[in-house]
Amino acid sequence: MENAKKRCIVFEMLRSVPRGCVVTYAALAAASGTHPRAVAAFMRGNTNPVGVPCFRVVMSDGRVGGYSAPGGLARKEELLKIDGISVVEGRVDLGKYLHHFK
Repeated sequence: MENAKKRCIVFEMLRSVPRGCVVTYAALAAASGTHPRAVAAFMRGNTNPVGVPCFRVVMSDGRVGGYSAPGGLARKEELLKIDGISVVEGRVDLGKYLHHFK
């Protein structure tokens, strides 16, 4: 039950990330009281990528990271670009697009 509760918290926090912004696995983990690897596992298990925009979660160095939904990494980059986020050589400029939780 604890894992399901943490997943709900992570998903709710991710839903609060506005369009045109990204968050890192580490920042989402810190803000939700879990571990970055748990966040990655929750993203892999996301069955509602429209309602829970897991494509907005990137690595701490700006690399796009993985994407297990149909279309894989190319689809994640496409969704980021549709969202208004520039992806250059597989990276997002965190100085420009990073969301900070309050």
